Amino acid sequence: MSVADFAFYAFAVVAVIAGLLVVTAKNPVHSVLWLILTFLSSAGLFVLLGAEFLAMLLMIVYVGAVAVLFLFVVMMLDIDFAELKAEMTRYFPLAALVGLVILMQLTLLYGAWSTAEGAPGLRQAVTPDLAQVDNARALGLILFDQYFILFQLSGLILLVAMIGAIVLTLRHRADVKRQNVLQQMWRDPAKAMELKDVKPGQGL
Repeated sequence: MSVADFAFYAFAVVAVIAGLLVVTAKNPVHSVLWLILTFLSSAGLFVLLGAEFLAMLLMIVYVGAVAVLFLFVVMMLDIDFAELKAEMTRYFPLAALVGLVILMQLTLLYGAWSTAEGAPGLRQAVTPDLAQVDNARALGLILFDQYFILFQLSGLILLVAMIGAIVLTLRHRADVKRQNVLQQMWRDPAKAMELKDVKPGQGL
């Protein structure tokens, strides 16, 4: 077994185990941490495939932005874990039934899977010759030429997710003194200041 084969099996096993722990962990914070480990393992698999640009994108965008954003949102929200576990226990039979149906469909799909004769050639024809152009440039040409609309829509979805996280964590507390700019601008000096006639020897 070569070093590349050992690295592939190591990254694959870690990715599968971490992905399983994402959905089975009881603490949402731990689930996000396992999700980050899954992303890192997937980035290692991309490096082994020769897609270094995709690996860096996965680490920068998903690990550095999306997963960290999920982590901050989960940590800042006041989640009642006891109530959450009760709800999970309540709907567990239905979830197990849905999971069993999906597993049966995947099994049937895998059994009926057949590869077309020209499929390997078509997959290789999508990527250009690495001697002529590197993979980062080729991916950029595809994203900003053929899939420009889908690329912009994905950015819009991330923007909506960021705004939703801000809205979920924004709270207005009555015991915190906040600055009201409009109230300061509309302040009437005649009503804001009051003169007191203090007699000599007396206090206020």
